[in-house]
Amino acid sequence: MAIRRFLHLALLASLVLAPLPGAAAGGGRALERLKARYARPAGVPFPADNPFTPEKAALGERLFHEPLLSQNGSFACATCHDPGQGFADGQALGRGVPGELLPRHTPTLWNLAWAPALFWDGRAASLEEQAKGPIQNPKEMAQPLAEGVRKLAAREDYRAAFARAFPASPVVDETRLLLALATYERTLVSPVTRFDRWITGDANALDAAEIRGFLLFNGKAGCANCHEGWAFTDHGFHDIGLPGGDRGRGAVIGLDVADHAFKTPSLRELGRTAPYMHDGRFATLDEVLDHYTGGIVERPSLSPDLRRIALTPDERRDLLAFLGTLTAKTQEPAPLVVAVPADASREEVVATGTVRQKDKRFAPGHIRIAAGERLTVVNDDSRTHNVRVSDPRLAFDSGAQDPGQSIALSFAEPGRYQLFCGIHPAMRLTVEVESAGSQ
Repeated sequence: MAIRRFLHLALLASLVLAPLPGAAAGGGRALERLKARYARPAGVPFPADNPFTPEKAALGERLFHEPLLSQNGSFACATCHDPGQGFADGQALGRGVPGELLPRHTPTLWNLAWAPALFWDGRAASLEEQAKGPIQNPKEMAQPLAEGVRKLAAREDYRAAFARAFPASPVVDETRLLLALATYERTLVSPVTRFDRWITGDANALDAAEIRGFLLFNGKAGCANCHEGWAFTDHGFHDIGLPGGDRGRGAVIGLDVADHAFKTPSLRELGRTAPYMHDGRFATLDEVLDHYTGGIVERPSLSPDLRRIALTPDERRDLLAFLGTLTAKTQEPAPLVVAVPADASREEVVATGTVRQKDKRFAPGHIRIAAGERLTVVNDDSRTHNVRVSDPRLAFDSGAQDPGQSIALSFAEPGRYQLFCGIHPAMRLTVEVESAGSQ
């Protein structure tokens, strides 16, 4: 075992000497820094206006499997989001109650507690908002939400379940139905894999080919440009050059630069979520790699993060071997640990009127400014961004903000505001606006 351990460490040292982005020369420390980017979070975040309770999650799980929410009682959320299929359905395109094909592939539901925008085109800003979409869509479950609520409220068992979940206001209504569904869906955290065990210190959890694939993923193949972090997604929207006329995110935010852009899917449990892409066009991961090798359609909206890859046969096998480590043996969600809310009083708040965008981040990410003062946002990134505010006190949309450009806005009323990028919604800027003269 000692010899095996020595050979394993020698192999890792030799691998990380290759000049790969994110794993530059520097031996074991460089590899450990790279691995740290993929550490699973300590707990699951729940919003302050919909905190976790076991009773609410139990009701949400029951509703998730409830066919009464569909027009003819034949469909439930779980019909298309099958746990055995990675909370997808295994089909290229889904079908709803009317029986006709839907325009897009059924996405997985894993790890959506961290998602800032839902659906392939990001048209829902929360799980609470998303949950009502498929129920009311005439091509999916095809039933007004009010009618589903009426059916549930007529049953004593559901009235009792809602009372347990919402004891302060035991009412069967649309709002509480959506709160319960969203609570359950936030508990769907993908299971721990061999990759996770390797990240946390089990040196023997991955073999040499899988480790080489991990380095390729973060280097030559460029996969981590978009499939970043523990959930293997930047939650952004990218045009990766697939043929077709679906405008995707561009139609939602009204920007040509986001045409044909779709949400970066998580690669967690991808062994169960085939076929792949927003339209389910690829049956295998080999076909996916073929696209990135020679299938990209050239057009102005292509993502600047897109990488055309040219791998040797051995490198391709190594990359596929690594991707295989992201699917667990079990289909059960990871044990739930509820995140402790962050202490806002300890968060650094910078008094400044200038914020920069770089590497899909706002810097600084939390600022203080006086009401009426000008805030300038400078795009120092290589990507086009879009600054948005959606607030009853202020509606703002910068349009396409190209690299090198600046935009300016001000806030008339004091309070806290959230700014985000419509193309990369994980980019968030918190602005604390104080009354003029109070700073």
